[in-house]
Amino acid sequence: MRIEHVALWATELESMKTFYETYFEATSGPRYYNQKTGFTSYFLSFTSGARVEIMHKKGIEESAALVTGYAHLAFSVGTKQAVDALTERLVKDGFSLLNGPRTTGDGYYESVVADPEGNLIEITTD
Repeated sequence: MRIEHVALWATELESMKTFYETYFEATSGPRYYNQKTGFTSYFLSFTSGARVEIMHKKGIEESAALVTGYAHLAFSVGTKQAVDALTERLVKDGFSLLNGPRTTGDGYYESVVADPEGNLIEITTD
């Protein structure tokens, strides 16, 4: 198992992208935009293989539910079956399932659970 990526909410997505590209040699993937939800993101890749997802959604500045900074920690378990099995195990052990398992608009198969402190953990195929 490995950490797949860390995600951060941002109010100024383009300046965040430029910052990581300029100062930390990140390589940006293509801009993802979901017209229905207004969600936009970039995946930034680093030479070590680590990735950071920077995300923006209209209204983030006014929303108490969407704040800048940490959004979730994602663990890649490799397959849909592994996502389903770990999700089922966590739910059986009393952890809250917040979303999924499902295939997202950008092609991930994932579920989201809450850790003991309520932090979001994304379990994904990649």
